[in-house]
Amino acid sequence: MNLKISGHHLEVTPALREYVITKLDRVLRHFDQVIDGNVVLSVDNHREKDKRQKVEISLHLKGKDIFIESANGDLYAAIDVMIDKLDRQVVRHKDRVQGHQHEAIKHQATTPPVEVPPQ
Repeated sequence: MNLKISGHHLEVTPALREYVITKLDRVLRHFDQVIDGNVVLSVDNHREKDKRQKVEISLHLKGKDIFIESANGDLYAAIDVMIDKLDRQVVRHKDRVQGHQHEAIKHQATTPPVEVPPQ
């Protein structure tokens, strides 16, 4: 999987990068058909007293693109919430992809027609 981690008004430290990668491993355990991902870590400080850390991820899966964003006062908490949301959506996508395998008509069991005797 190709993963790009970038920061907006924020320097991405090796600790942050490692934290995001270890959390994304949880998602990859469920579904291994992830093509690439883009993670943006940003700090929005419009007001001095209320700094909001925001995490956005766009994940390109086989057959679907998923976009999740999460905001919190703590960047690590925002990453945790984002990973939880992403995990639920990836598992739901996996169930949809793998759950629609129907048995072919020619392999279904057929019951012989019942003949009713004339009266």
